[in-house]
Amino acid sequence: MPYEIKKVFASLPQVERGVSKIIGGDPVGNTFIYTNGKCVIIRNINFPALADIYTEHAHQVVVAKYAPSGFYIASGDVSGKLRIWDTTQAEHLLKYEYQPFAGKIKDIAWTEDSKRIAVVGEGREKFGAVFLWDSGSSVGEITGHNKIINSVDIKQSRPYRLVTGSDDNCAAFFEGPPFKFKFTIGDHSRFVNCVRFSPDGNRFATASADGQIYIYDGKTGEKVCALGGGKAHDGGVYAISWSPDSTHLLSASGDKTSKVWDVGANSVVNTFTMGSNILDQQLGCLWQNDHLLSISLSGYINYLDKNNPSKPLRVIKGHSKSIQCLTVHRNGGKSYIYSGSHDGHINYWDSETGENDSFAGKGHTNQVSRMTVDESGQLVSCSMDDTVRYTSVTLRDYSGQGVVKLDVQPKCLAVGPGGYTVVVCIGQIVLLKDQKKCFSIDSPGYEPEAVAVHPSGDMVAVGGTDGNIRLYSLLGTTLKDEGKLLEAKGPVTDLAYSRDGAFLAACDAGKAVTVFSVADGYSEHNVFYGHHAKIVCLAWSPDNEHFASGGMDMMVCAPAAPRQQPGLAGRAHAGHHLPRRLRQRVDNHLLRAAGPDRVRDERSAAAWPAVPQPLLRRPRPRQEGPPAPDAPPLRRVFASVHILRKL
Repeated sequence: MPYEIKKVFASLPQVERGVSKIIGGDPVGNTFIYTNGKCVIIRNINFPALADIYTEHAHQVVVAKYAPSGFYIASGDVSGKLRIWDTTQAEHLLKYEYQPFAGKIKDIAWTEDSKRIAVVGEGREKFGAVFLWDSGSSVGEITGHNKIINSVDIKQSRPYRLVTGSDDNCAAFFEGPPFKFKFTIGDHSRFVNCVRFSPDGNRFATASADGQIYIYDGKTGEKVCALGGGKAHDGGVYAISWSPDSTHLLSASGDKTSKVWDVGANSVVNTFTMGSNILDQQLGCLWQNDHLLSISLSGYINYLDKNNPSKPLRVIKGHSKSIQCLTVHRNGGKSYIYSGSHDGHINYWDSETGENDSFAGKGHTNQVSRMTVDESGQLVSCSMDDTVRYTSVTLRDYSGQGVVKLDVQPKCLAVGPGGYTVVVCIGQIVLLKDQKKCFSIDSPGYEPEAVAVHPSGDMVAVGGTDGNIRLYSLLGTTLKDEGKLLEAKGPVTDLAYSRDGAFLAACDAGKAVTVFSVADGYSEHNVFYGHHAKIVCLAWSPDNEHFASGGMDMMVCAPAAPRQQPGLAGRAHAGHHLPRRLRQRVDNHLLRAAGPDRVRDERSAAAWPAVPQPLLRRPRPRQEGPPAPDAPPLRRVFASVHILRKL
């Protein structure tokens, strides 16, 4: 039963306070591009729910830029690797790979004929290089700086000029090719964060942490003016972007504003005030045709409205940190995906359109470890902030109500009928009734790790790191140990009852999923192998005929019904393991999966064919899990949600 990727809801850019975030665009103006973790994310600028992801970097990607031809993208990572890859095919085949220097690549620039590339960053022996794209042969030297180079740009018309900006508070001007250092520009008093030539090549601008933006002649490098006559912003300026007609400039600043400047008149046309929170600092911007985009410290992508500077046209939200858990619920006739991330952020997504938003108010302050929706329509979530929260999926608003403070950190939870919630904590099992703590088992004699409540509400299964599953009867406001041990094939990582309550599935660190028959006294019914590494999550289909498991081998396996022979497994994630409990079946044909890390590329709405692999076999007695056949590399994902469709 193979699956293919139907949709991927993209992550936000990975941002860092005080560091410029580069966002690029294609030459035609249809897409924009940014990075998160080891992924390069390409999104349609008119329909940002449509996205594609490149996942072949082995290290965190910092910057990606389109070639002026539009046929290739060059992307650079923290190790100094520059990969040039095809944009016309879904496979994004690698064309060339270079290592211009050893250290983080911070910016990339192409010449207008797409034949030369300049790369700058944090090299050990040098901070930049410029070379031919197809051979790697040097076409000049980037010198003149004694600290990290943050930004580079090349004049898009002949005669070529190149300019750089550095942490040494200076910009440098070069002529070429071959490019040779001409002089240093020392007008700024702090780090130069961004340098950009106008599209017509007549001007270039430099932006600095000192809040100033200077305009220079594109051919000679002579200073023309300082925008605003002095400081352009009250805070550091992290990014600038020219309008297509080269008459205006968009700037993004740490003072939580973006501005549009009329360069010829040296005046501000629009000031976009993004908010008062520290997360409203503006770290990146892009002027792409009629679209003005900015990136906030929160990772949100803002579509600026020149006609109404007080409010963006739209704000693209999502996750910028790894997704740790998710669940699915139908509300108002629509299917929504709820996802919780490493930074405590919870988002909800329309599973059809990819439109998403976050809950209003202040929620969790640390990693969301598990979430589910109870029978009353409350999203029940537990977090490393030692709380369990009950949040209405209809109101989608955090409140001071519905917060249960626990004595120790929760790891997992499950809900049952009648308002019950069972929470597994470090060295403790807690029973909640109607959002209040009513019973706990302290020091149970083992370390509980996972929990599941039978659909009837009368039995609770708790899996431990000792490889055993213990059954507890739920009697009123207490839990009674039944004294029955079920053996898994390794430390238990997740548990799930089938929707009809006929089976209990347990996955473990031994790379196996064990299915127990409830009607037969929880006897072992079947064992499924297929993962290459520790399995961390599983979920059942509504028809009770299938379950899916996700593991640290970046795979999602969907075997056949436990009543039948195992079937085929579909591979969904590549480049990084799936986080704990982040995937759930939502109907009989669709499977939702989310992946956390910086190595994956989850978080975008593109469709890629998955590679079906016959990974599951009949159980082998007491083995740790036989190796599966070799399989091609998977696509990586970070902070995004994947929807798989059965073929």
